[in-house]
Amino acid sequence: MTPEEPNRPEAPEQSGEPGPHTLDERITGALVGAAVGDALGGPVEGYSPDQIAERHGGRVHGVVGPWHGDAWRTARPIAPYHKGDGHVTDDTLMTHALVRVYARVRDHLDAYAVADHLVPDLMTRPRWIPELEAEALPLQRLFLAEKWLVARLAYGHADPREAGVGNIVNCGAAMYMAPVGLVNAAHPAAAYAEALDVAGAHQSSYGREAAGVLAAAVAAATAPGATPDSVVTACLSLAKDGTRTAIEKVCEVASRYRDFESALGPLRAAVAPYDTVGPDYRAPSLGARRPSRLHSIEELPVALGMVLLAGGDYRHAVLGSVNYGRDCDSIATMAGAVTGALGSPVPEDWSKTVAEASRLDLWEPARTLAGVAREVFAGDVDRRRAHEQAFTALGGTACSA
Repeated sequence: MTPEEPNRPEAPEQSGEPGPHTLDERITGALVGAAVGDALGGPVEGYSPDQIAERHGGRVHGVVGPWHGDAWRTARPIAPYHKGDGHVTDDTLMTHALVRVYARVRDHLDAYAVADHLVPDLMTRPRWIPELEAEALPLQRLFLAEKWLVARLAYGHADPREAGVGNIVNCGAAMYMAPVGLVNAAHPAAAYAEALDVAGAHQSSYGREAAGVLAAAVAAATAPGATPDSVVTACLSLAKDGTRTAIEKVCEVASRYRDFESALGPLRAAVAPYDTVGPDYRAPSLGARRPSRLHSIEELPVALGMVLLAGGDYRHAVLGSVNYGRDCDSIATMAGAVTGALGSPVPEDWSKTVAEASRLDLWEPARTLAGVAREVFAGDVDRRRAHEQAFTALGGTACSA
């Protein structure tokens, strides 16, 4: 796709009213919701709530321009990325890349699928990169923690299941794991297990754990009758070590609030003991992003806390995530995926603006993944029935019809 021929799709009509939601609608809500959250958070990433309020004359309430205005091409530390004006970041680029892997494999994924399909996709196929305003290889936009995939798997020939060991421990894998939760819709434990396998190629320790829990959160959110409380409960039933404790502590605090403004400071205080980056996001501590059973990434617990205090409302949860600052594009990506999967509508003006500005069809990946999810489920049913028959033939309890 070239700048002269942008793809500017029309968003599907949305009623704006909550109600029954099909698999297709929940998948669309999660993927579009994640992309829009990403785009809203991008221009204020790395700053504190006070800095954001000072820069924008108050809280951010929608799409805003680059932090440094027209100087975005050269202003440090962001250059040369055009963050703002509705452009998605690498969170969405990686999410869409994972959807393409599902479209090719059309079954559950593992670490070998990352090596065999995701890495070549990042290395060999030029795509429109909104922040670069040009066609380029996705690899050229990725942060070093994601470039690790190429270094370790394409050049280092590491065992894909162990390739994540040695990478910095951050939210790099968790930020694009929503598709795993959607393929395993309404089955959080299966989403958790699959995401841990997939993320083993990219991350270790609490970075890998966060990927599993985020996928579980999205899967739990798709279940009929799901609520923010049921999503958090599912996460706590699966999460381990510092990740579990951080989610528990942050959500305890979040449950006391109903608006993000008053919760910004308390949520940061609640997650601070588990976050290794430290108070200055742009100057991490010497112990930052190292493996530990005691710690957690910051983004996932805060995103779940925002979902909880917002009562599952997409707009409230995403704006809270954006105005929290720090790694807020990833926090808003996660909160957007969960609330979108819960069925809370993504504001149509936001989704249209982001799709047009980013020159991406935000709805096509959802259509693709919905088809894949149905195929995977049919395969799971066949495999389960074959196992039931084999187990029964071995003298096990016969299955009911």
